Order: sequence, then C-alpha cells, then structure tokens
Amino acid sequence: MDRLEAMHVFVTVADLRGFAPAARKLQLSPSAVTRLIAALEEHLGARLLQRTTRQVRLTDVGTRYLERARRILADVEEADGSAREERNRPSGRLVVSAPLGFGRLHVAPVMTDYLKRYPEVTAELRLSDNLVNLVEDAVDAAVRIGHLADSSLVARQVGEMRRITVATPGYLKRNGEPKTPQELHAHQTIAFGPYANWHFVQDGRDIEWTPTPRFTSNSADAALQYAEAGGGITRVLAYQAAEGLKRGRLKIVLAKYEQPALPIHIVYPTSRLLSAKVRAFIDLVVETAEWRFG
Repeated sequence: MDRLEAMHVFVTVADLRGFAPAARKLQLSPSAVTRLIAALEEHLGARLLQRTTRQVRLTDVGTRYLERARRILADVEEADGSAREERNRPSGRLVVSAPLGFGRLHVAPVMTDYLKRYPEVTAELRLSDNLVNLVEDAVDAAVRIGHLADSSLVARQVGEMRRITVATPGYLKRNGEPKTPQELHAHQTIAFGPYANWHFVQDGRDIEWTPTPRFTSNSADAALQYAEAGGGITRVLAYQAAEGLKRGRLKIVLAKYEQPALPIHIVYPTSRLLSAKVRAFIDLVVETAEWRFG
C-alpha cells in the first residue's frame, strides 16, 4: 500500500461523503477506492469510516485522523512545490572547483557575474591544482583543463588551451631562436609543473624532449618571472603567459611543433534532473567566458 495515496483517497472520500464520487474524481474504480481504504484501516488497526447503504460518515478516530492527514498531505505538496521551484530557479548553495591560477584569473570573474544575476544563490569557489572527488567533496561542478579520464562524470567542453614555449625577445636575440625542438639543447630552460618532459609534434608524430633546467618551480608565476628576467625558455599554459605576450615581454617559439590544444571542460556528477543553479552556471560560462586560448 502507498500510504500517501491511501491518505489522499481517504481525504477525498471524507470530503465527498462517498466512495463512488471519490472514485470518479480520482479516476479510480470504486473497488480500488474500497481496497485502499480497507488497507489503510488495517494498517492503523482502526475503522475510519462507517458505511451504510445511504451514507458514509467518519468515526471519532476518522475525524481526528482526517485533520492530521490533511496537514501531512499539505506539507508533502509544499515540499514538492519547493523542490520543483528550486529546480527551475537558481537558488541554494553552489560549490565550484577550479585549478588555482586559472580559477583566480578566469573562473572567479564568472562567479562574480553569476552571483549578481542570481541573488538567491550563495557560492563557494574552491581553488586547487589537486583533482577533487565531486561526490565525496560535495562539489556541484568543476573546471578541468586537459583530457579527461573515463569516469561517470558528465563533461561539457567550454574552451581550449594551448601549451606554449616562450622566452623574452632579448634572450632570443642574444642566444638565437630555436627552430626545432632538438635545438633546445643549446638553450637555458626553465621547468614548471609536474611535466618532466616537453612534448611536441614533429613530422606527424609525437616526440619528447627532456630538459635539464637551470631553474625549476611548481609555480607558473615564478617560472615566468625568471623567464621574463631573461633566464631562458619555459613551457606553460597559454593563459599563464597571456599578459607577458600581450605586453611584448614574451614571445612564442616552436609554435608549429605544438601539440593540439587541450580541452577545457566543466564536469558535474549527472545530467539527469540537473539543478537550476548548476545549469545556470554552465550557461553563463558558455555565454560570457572567453576560454579559448588557442
């Protein structure tokens, strides 16, 4: 027995003072209405309705139960309505994860715009270069750069990112510009991040080059600062060097040997019944963010 359905049938019978009119209103057969009322009474161990050939009336227990059943059904309807409204209008708390540097420069401005548009949402932006588990860490959506491992997460591509090799014009003037990856052996190099080898595409095949760096850092800012001081050639993501390139402090080398651009995705646990707050965030990224660093 579905107790909520049985309650609903009981309230309808009591309101209409009969099984037949209740059956017509609920579009059920009279026998189905009778079975549900009987099952509810058996479950409660008490008679709720007195039936005669002419009328149906409430027992004392039925009168008291009717009042409580009305409250329960009203609360359920209110809860259902609230859930439907929340799904259709952004509200509640949104938690987004993003890489540290990219999140600070490019995701945070989107979050600012998002909160201005949707005043009923509170948001948290978690910045970390560590891969988070969305379900275990209660994260609604994550921005990720690079090819994704197979998983149960849903992914939507929202941009792309080149990995570029750069140096200052002054360094290149003094030391010459490398024309092929092999010529990097003659240069000072700066290593950034967990990538031990630098990867290029030459003659249609992937090649690896292992640097012997003069300077190494886990910070792109530190690596680029040393490069902009004329320290050598480094390899970073395009957004990290964007300001230096724009200002002419850096120049891209070996562009024709670059690997294809890395995808930028927003990932989230499921697309089924996606909440309005997550859907609105994804739509805003697609609408406003210029995340094509290609």
